[in-house]
Amino acid sequence: CVCTTPPLPQLSSFEYPWGFTLASFSLICLSPGEIVVNEVNFVRKCISAESSQDDLWGKLICTNFKVSFIPQDAPSKQKSQLSHLLLGEHDIPLTCLEQVVTANDTKGKKKVLGSNQKLKFNPTELILYCKDLRIIRFCFDEAGPESAKKVCLAIAHYSHPADLQLLFGFEYQGRRYHASKEIISVYLFPEEHVNGSAPRGGLRTPIFDRPSDWDREIKRTGASEWRVCSINERYVISLSLPEYIVVPVSLADQDLKQYSIFFADQRIPLWCWNHPNGSALVRMASISDPLQQRKIDQKVFTAITKSHPQRSEVIRYDLDKSLPNIQDIQSAFVKVRQICVIDPFEESEERWLSSIENSRWLEYVRAFLKHSADIVYYLDGKNASVILQEEEDRDLNCVVSSLVQLMLDPHYRSLIGFQSLVQKEWVMAGHRFLDRCNHLKKNEKEESPLFLMFLDCVWQMMNQYPAAFEFTEAYLTVLSDSMWIPLFSTFLFNSPQQRAQHLMDFAKNKAIPQGEEQAVYFPPVWDWSQQFSTKDQTLFNNPMYVGKGAACVQNGEVKTFRRTKKTYSSTLRGTPASLRNGLKIGEDSLTRRGSLVSELKSDFSPVKDESPSERFFRDWFSRAADQQGLLIPLLLPSHVALWKLYFLRWVPEACIPKGGPITAYHKLSQLVDEIEILQSQLRQYKGPSGSTPFPNPSRPLSDQRRMYFKAASPTPPDFLTSSFPFTPMGNLCRRSFQGTPISKFLNGAKIWLSTETLANDSL
Repeated sequence: CVCTTPPLPQLSSFEYPWGFTLASFSLICLSPGEIVVNEVNFVRKCISAESSQDDLWGKLICTNFKVSFIPQDAPSKQKSQLSHLLLGEHDIPLTCLEQVVTANDTKGKKKVLGSNQKLKFNPTELILYCKDLRIIRFCFDEAGPESAKKVCLAIAHYSHPADLQLLFGFEYQGRRYHASKEIISVYLFPEEHVNGSAPRGGLRTPIFDRPSDWDREIKRTGASEWRVCSINERYVISLSLPEYIVVPVSLADQDLKQYSIFFADQRIPLWCWNHPNGSALVRMASISDPLQQRKIDQKVFTAITKSHPQRSEVIRYDLDKSLPNIQDIQSAFVKVRQICVIDPFEESEERWLSSIENSRWLEYVRAFLKHSADIVYYLDGKNASVILQEEEDRDLNCVVSSLVQLMLDPHYRSLIGFQSLVQKEWVMAGHRFLDRCNHLKKNEKEESPLFLMFLDCVWQMMNQYPAAFEFTEAYLTVLSDSMWIPLFSTFLFNSPQQRAQHLMDFAKNKAIPQGEEQAVYFPPVWDWSQQFSTKDQTLFNNPMYVGKGAACVQNGEVKTFRRTKKTYSSTLRGTPASLRNGLKIGEDSLTRRGSLVSELKSDFSPVKDESPSERFFRDWFSRAADQQGLLIPLLLPSHVALWKLYFLRWVPEACIPKGGPITAYHKLSQLVDEIEILQSQLRQYKGPSGSTPFPNPSRPLSDQRRMYFKAASPTPPDFLTSSFPFTPMGNLCRRSFQGTPISKFLNGAKIWLSTETLANDSL
């Protein structure tokens, strides 16, 4: 970052009202390629809805990357939230803006601004509705009216880029590449990075843009009857598939080319994962020609059957008939967002939970988890291969294929494994991130939070099995927020081909040497060192995680947990979810609430006329869950909860000082840190065999501590709240209202809120 102070009006220090001086303003931190577009002084940022006593005065700046507010007073030195390396506490990326609303209270006027629009009144207020659910308000009580109008129009214009190449990441990464060769050299050495950020070699997140990445996945899952196929090199078959895909050994390239023309967007079947029993998970698009469907099905099904050691059957699972469409999911999200952050808390407790349920968001979460568990039954309980079919194979299939693998394979519950799962099943499989995130704000009909739905489903499983995942809900939330920071290749494009083409053009325009890896000059989000310090990245680490290599004590002796293929396979035999989730195989999950609670039994005793799938789930739930084996989520409405850290983190009324799950995380982190210190101290002792060990002063304790909270500070910090590592301070400011404290809901009681539309949100 380059720190610079944009020019202020030419006034002497005594001419600034309220004691402002040039020195009062903090410096703005500009990233490489970032320029100040417009600014206005003497702006008031609203902090509290109750009064203006805590409001901040300062300067509002629009750059080609973000909206930045620079307070006149120096910020508090006490750390109370994640410190982003490229964004300040009061910064908002332009791609994160959902709506830019201006208002004039005295004239009773309000306008939602778009690109290249005119503003016929002088705004007294600016309200920014953000895609990460923040609502930020600025008042121009003392600001120059023309300057206020110009900065509002600039924010609206630059938040609606006309072209993908105008997103700030293309300017930033070009400048960064040429200006920081030393950073790139560090990036290439994985031992200098944490959380899987190094792109090549060592422990890192595979990109799946080369055959070797797929070969390793084939070997890891034991898919010996599958091979890497290169018929889509240079995207000659399909523009939305990766260049390299995995197909059955028995299917010839020529046959695949011949069949491809009958699939939507030429998306031939794509291998996802292999079970230890030999069954395979495959995804594919619909076949456009009904006359050809039977012939192609026979060829594809036969090839997949041959890949199974027992030649088991192949089951087709049509997700379009079973799950909500993208418009349904978007509608549910808009409703739950309205209830959580836009509507005031002003009505009875009972109304609020009813409104959440009526939004259908949690119902859709249950539906995705339920159908994923059904597929787990076929793969694991019936030893059958499954083909996931969706019309275009780019939305619902991404969610379900990822959840199925997460339930079945503990590798994907590690941080590196989870990132590789997202890279494989979302990024390289051609999920339309550009359209679904609506980065260019061109087509709201294509916008849908599929990836957030997936992350919510993952959080539900984490909430039920907290020791099974290496990462935390803070990590999931940060990953979701990263979609709105246009600096990484992961969430900017609709397909691998679009990514490759734009980055090739980008490399030419920025004079980047031919042959340089795209992951170097336009890195993915998985290099977390671009956004956070090593210290802050430790918030991603789950202190309860029981994974491969985790230490345990057995008969007074410290041993390391190891899982063999045999025990992994036997653990999986007998596992998906439906009966104990209140659902039967084949039941319509999208009927209203009554059907979702239908057949949950209070015990695990056999039931008369029990189906094989019901017996499968009953057997699994009758045993203690193996955190490194198969996991099946519980799906009753009482088991599926609102993801509070994501949906309520900005809500002041929901913020509990020294409360919420973070208090347990704090204590567990301290305990794990203390254990690791003791283990490190033990390793510092050495001596001849049989003799008394003596201290080894040459091996000090490592500075690389895994836990965010250290054992040295036993009491929770004063800044610890249920919203940590985020803060609602100044991030959700509405008009004053009276209502029921939401803390009751967070403590387990039922609370309800009123619902009003965004269009009617009073200013």
